[in-house]
Amino acid sequence: MSYRHIKVPTTGEKVSVRDGKVHVPDQPILGYVEGDGIGPDITKACLRIWDAAVEKAYGGQRRIHWCEVYLGEKAAGLYDNNYCPDETIKALSDLMISIKGPLTTPVGGGFRSLNVALRQDLDLYACVRPVRHYTGVPSPLKNPGKVDVVIFRENTEDVYTGIEFKAGSPENEKLAKFLREELKAKFFEGAGLGVKPISAFGTKRLVRKAIQYAIENGRESVTLVHKGNIMKFTEGAFRNWGYEVAREEFGSVTITEEQLYAEYKGKQPEGKIVIKDRIADIMFQMMLLRPEEFDVLATMNLNGDYLSDAIAAEVGGVGIAPGANIGDHVAVFEATHGTAPKYANQNKVNPGSLLFSGVMMLEYMGWKEAADLITLVYPEVVSDGIVTYDFARQIDGATEVGTSQFADALIERIRGGVDLEAKRKAQQEQLVRERKQREIRRLLQPMEEMLDSGHMPHTVADLMTRSLITCTDDETVESAMHLMSDSNVSSLVVEPDAKGQWGILTRRDIVAKIVRGGKNPATTKVRELATRPVVSVPAETSIREAASMIADSSFSRLTVAQGDKVIGIVTETDIFNAVDKFGWAADAG
Repeated sequence: MSYRHIKVPTTGEKVSVRDGKVHVPDQPILGYVEGDGIGPDITKACLRIWDAAVEKAYGGQRRIHWCEVYLGEKAAGLYDNNYCPDETIKALSDLMISIKGPLTTPVGGGFRSLNVALRQDLDLYACVRPVRHYTGVPSPLKNPGKVDVVIFRENTEDVYTGIEFKAGSPENEKLAKFLREELKAKFFEGAGLGVKPISAFGTKRLVRKAIQYAIENGRESVTLVHKGNIMKFTEGAFRNWGYEVAREEFGSVTITEEQLYAEYKGKQPEGKIVIKDRIADIMFQMMLLRPEEFDVLATMNLNGDYLSDAIAAEVGGVGIAPGANIGDHVAVFEATHGTAPKYANQNKVNPGSLLFSGVMMLEYMGWKEAADLITLVYPEVVSDGIVTYDFARQIDGATEVGTSQFADALIERIRGGVDLEAKRKAQQEQLVRERKQREIRRLLQPMEEMLDSGHMPHTVADLMTRSLITCTDDETVESAMHLMSDSNVSSLVVEPDAKGQWGILTRRDIVAKIVRGGKNPATTKVRELATRPVVSVPAETSIREAASMIADSSFSRLTVAQGDKVIGIVTETDIFNAVDKFGWAADAG
């Protein structure tokens, strides 16, 4: 690696990709960007803390070799007023793992946001924001310790693509004319117009990364957050594609929320992650009322932007909220707050956001021992009242210290010795207790738990019976009747005939064709009564669409298909019960 201004350490080894996975050596070369405003203050402090944690955890066996790269104002001074030089983008790609302080996008036309530029140029499609509470940190919630989520925000699509046209511009008028005349769209004259692209490709790689994270970190669930009740073909499609990824690529380790209650009666099977979804506005409520119900959130760009900052406010604000932008192999970790130029070079501000972004980076590298040292001693220092000015004004009797002095306190506690295994064991035991409590509630009052945690059915997959009771054409009707009685069901799915067509046999068929028809159920075969072909719908069919199909036909039930295979059945009774339990309204905002 040869650069104009960037000096790569002569010691250390480059991070690489082996067998499709990022490989981190014991002596990796990692990049860092100081950042603008308060960036230099917090970066210098955090570098010392990270190095101390690595030294303590590994006794010199592992060490980070830091390589400074340049963005923002420092880059402009070196690269002829270029705030985002090409060699920096190349270096971040070559180094593969880097961390950066806050950056200022210069004022004036023609400048892209530096953060957006990095995401787009390096295809860092997943913005990952862990949000959890640390003991002692001021919070507006009564029980902030219940908040512990990781948000995966899609970084490259949605309204953030910048495909928008100013009202009155020739491009706007051209698009407006097409929408009105060709697509019969209706909207006010003089409206600004924007496009919201959501693709299967962008959605699936984001949700795939979220599920992989949940698997690797022992998380209980992944929740798809969307506004699909209104934006059916963008946010609704995000939801459907997310479930598709879980089903097709992680089917052996995932179950849906409907399966959790219908098949497992609320008891989560060992080694299974629950995939669920929530409407975005309900999600905001749930993160205030029942935050412990959620583990990993996967959502689109705009929803993720709102959610990550709103949830961060519950546990201390963006000042201590970490973040990262991650692609397939390149990752850039970052402070999530602004540059706060009025505090620049004053050794005053809280380094928490950048500090915990570095913790994320250590966890990403697989250096969890070093990461845990920081997360375990941090609440001890804060609880002792040693804090920067932002917390000091909220904590009675606190000792206000500067950025570097706060770093000193953390380093002293790290070097003083931490019983890592004992603290980890205590955390794990607490986690097991909390999960067991939630499971008991689900087992004792499943319907109440579904309602209280914001679950609302949207598609036939949410209502269908998955444990199908089947019979064959060659069985007698008498045998089928016994099967219905023993299974307490009103219909059986009949396995495909020679033409590959599935069928259905109902109690009504038996009453109409056996009792009224005077046939003998002991000698009559199922094929003589079964209805074929069945009316089948995809799993993502909305409840409203299914209700319309039932109302417009003579059928009281629909089979639910995945490709050529029937995976469930939904009846008018299922829809009635859903309306009775959950309520019903027109598609409301």
